Amino acid sequence: MAGFFGRIRKQGDEAANGAEGPVAPAPIAASDLARRVELLDSLEETGVGWFWASDAEGRMIYCSPAAIAPFDISPTELAARTITQLFEEERKDEGKGEGTARPLKFLLAARGTLGPTPVRVKLGKGETWWEIAGKPRFAKDGSFAGYRGTARDITGTHEERRKAERASQYDSLTGLANRYRMSRQLEQTLKAYAHAKRSCALMMLDLDRFKQVNDTLGHPAGDELLKQVAGRIRRVLGDRVEIGRLGGDEFQAIIPDGDDRGELGDIAQQLIQMASQPYSINGSRAVIGVSIGIAVAPYDGIEPEELTKAADLALYAAKGGGRGQHRFYSRELRDQASFRHQIEQDLRDAIHGDQLRMHYQPIVDAKTHEVACMEALMRWEHPQRGMISPADFIPVAEEVGLIREMGTWALNDVCRTVSTWPGTVKAAVNVSAVQFAADDFVDVVRKALKSSGVDPGRIELEITESVFMGDVERSARVFAALKKLGVRLALDDFGTGYSSLSYLRDAPFDKIKIDQSFVRGCAGRDSNNLAIVAAVVSLAGALGMETVAEGVETKDELDAVTKQGASHIQGILFSRAMPGEEVLRRFEEGELHFTPRGPEKYRAERRTEFRRIGLIHGDHRYNVFLRNLSKTGAKIEGLLGIEVGTEVVLDLGGGQLAVAVVRRSEGSAQGLEFETPLISDGADGLCTRHRVSPYQIELAGKPLQALGDDPYAALMTMQNRAPKAFMEVQLN
Repeated sequence: MAGFFGRIRKQGDEAANGAEGPVAPAPIAASDLARRVELLDSLEETGVGWFWASDAEGRMIYCSPAAIAPFDISPTELAARTITQLFEEERKDEGKGEGTARPLKFLLAARGTLGPTPVRVKLGKGETWWEIAGKPRFAKDGSFAGYRGTARDITGTHEERRKAERASQYDSLTGLANRYRMSRQLEQTLKAYAHAKRSCALMMLDLDRFKQVNDTLGHPAGDELLKQVAGRIRRVLGDRVEIGRLGGDEFQAIIPDGDDRGELGDIAQQLIQMASQPYSINGSRAVIGVSIGIAVAPYDGIEPEELTKAADLALYAAKGGGRGQHRFYSRELRDQASFRHQIEQDLRDAIHGDQLRMHYQPIVDAKTHEVACMEALMRWEHPQRGMISPADFIPVAEEVGLIREMGTWALNDVCRTVSTWPGTVKAAVNVSAVQFAADDFVDVVRKALKSSGVDPGRIELEITESVFMGDVERSARVFAALKKLGVRLALDDFGTGYSSLSYLRDAPFDKIKIDQSFVRGCAGRDSNNLAIVAAVVSLAGALGMETVAEGVETKDELDAVTKQGASHIQGILFSRAMPGEEVLRRFEEGELHFTPRGPEKYRAERRTEFRRIGLIHGDHRYNVFLRNLSKTGAKIEGLLGIEVGTEVVLDLGGGQLAVAVVRRSEGSAQGLEFETPLISDGADGLCTRHRVSPYQIELAGKPLQALGDDPYAALMTMQNRAPKAFMEVQLN
């Protein structure tokens, strides 16, 4: 090599030959520009590092020839580009709110020093990754003269780093973010959104019946199913939403600016419907479901742990409510979680302590209204808490593994009871998917029939479509064995999300029960439910099966389903479930006929309530009792002097304020119509779309925190000046 390094080597050789004795190499002085340039030239030629320079306007005036050689670009073409056009800084998670700023642009604009920065260099068809650094240069008069910098090729190491970084942040199976990344994203998002006064929703998703797929089709099939589920979630939520798999069959989504619970509920229902569609896996068919819990910041939590716990509680409530549901977090869920834990502890005592009872609801002939069958429904009479709803304890029994023992007890009790009834009346017993999947299920049925001596034809086993989620061939064998015993089979809750005509084709059902969700309001002018009822009745008739219209509550519903040809009717229009002793008394007295008693027409669903809430008018908040609640209005009691047409605000608790107009007023009772309809909370409850924002409370001088027990009180900072317009009355 000629130049500086060549001269150094020559001087060393002369010293070795003893020409003039050892001579130390002369140092390069700052004024020795030629030797300094030669040194830089040598560095460029080695390829270890390159140099670049820009003018005051940011145009590239130099770049090492070896650096731009692969791009086939001339110095003239290079000079037409600016620094930011040549160097494109890496941006992380574009569109998701993390790292989208461009520090390189800001530093250049501020004429600051550029530390080592990875950039993408794209010229023509070529693309590579460099690490650049640079310093601003200034003329003697202080004017900016451009940048001078270094660069080196890091393409290989950069790709390796990106792969390693991705592996540490993304799930290798689904390609979604992993638990670590989701935790980091949630923390960063909540911090940024609190500063910007924005909201953020957190959805927790848990697959229903995924374990059955793993157990019956194998873990490779389970992995394939998870990949397909991830793809469906992406299609519903889109690219704006950060989606992650936390592990197993748990997923999570961070939805920016999501505080409208109506919109969030719609999204959740889309996810539930899409996830419940059948999956094709290696030639096999699998059907699962999904339960979803939703919490919204800052309403339900400010910190990541607080919001995550709230979403977890909502998910727990969704799964406990029967699965395939979504639930919003509310403060009541904390009390329910404690109650649920107590139920779990007490449930074993209930089984062995003679606390369980069977009640019976009649299923009547649609034409004669004579009882044809009694559906057995389990009740729990707790010694301290009184009667506990099956909706509260059945899901717990399934989770803790007690449902099989409870199901066996119920089957034996019903068989013994039916043997004392008139010979024409049958009894229907619900069978859980867990019971059905047990290896000894057929033997349990056989023993119950034998020990009671009841005619097998008087026992109907009500089976939901969830039993088909497991081994189809095994299900067929169990059905055949049950029919051989002589019992009847009924398909319960038909049409509620997992229906398939193959069930009816392959399974020997005697009866189809049309779910009450299709019966409710079917007589309405704009309802499509009646067409669904007619289709199911027609299908059942073609297959030689009976039909039961469930949940009939009004006479117009009874008339509608009867005209469509439903063979049997069940619902509170005829009778609620009764204790076994009352059923036996009726039968002994020959009371086999049930007369329909109830409202003539279906009305918009309303919940009977009796709880204290607030009514806001002017500067005052009054205490009233909420009697009933529907999506469009409410009935309240407790105030005198309210005129029709008065505008008020109902404080339903938890920051839920509903603007309403008084439409009826009689004494201390008023009927209100809401300005904006309430929405479903995903279960049986109703809630407002929006709530009092913690950011509003913060503006009132309070610390930013999740909503408390009485958020509205935190906003009431003004003094009441006007006298009260209404008089509160004491209600017993």
